[in-house]
Amino acid sequence: MKLSMRSDYGARAMIDLARHLGEGPVQSADIATRQSIPEAYLEQLLTTLRKAGLVRSTRGPHGGHELARPPSQITLGEVISILEGPLAALDCVEDADSCQAASTCGMRDVWLEVSQATQRILDGLTIDDLALRQKAREAREMYYI
Repeated sequence: MKLSMRSDYGARAMIDLARHLGEGPVQSADIATRQSIPEAYLEQLLTTLRKAGLVRSTRGPHGGHELARPPSQITLGEVISILEGPLAALDCVEDADSCQAASTCGMRDVWLEVSQATQRILDGLTIDDLALRQKAREAREMYYI
């Protein structure tokens, strides 16, 4: 199972918004710069996340984006599902009718377990968890003189 940069960029943007929670709307250019995401692509991702109800956007000179819900109530699984769709390892996992051998295939059960385990891990991580992880990693990287 391979995710696209769409999920990585989207997750990083959501983490960035979580880290700037309470500071007001965050401009796309600032997120793009901090996260090394092409701004035009970031705008597309934020539009998708806004339409799904995870991000709130404000227009104007003091506008930008912010999380529509607390980061502790948004899971990585939700973000990835919105940006990628279902995370089935193979089509037959989501749709048994897509494969003639699905009813007798011993591997289908394995791929189903893989998909379920992956989804369980992603659903168990909130954007808040990931923001805290990132903050902790950055703190370890700081050098003191």
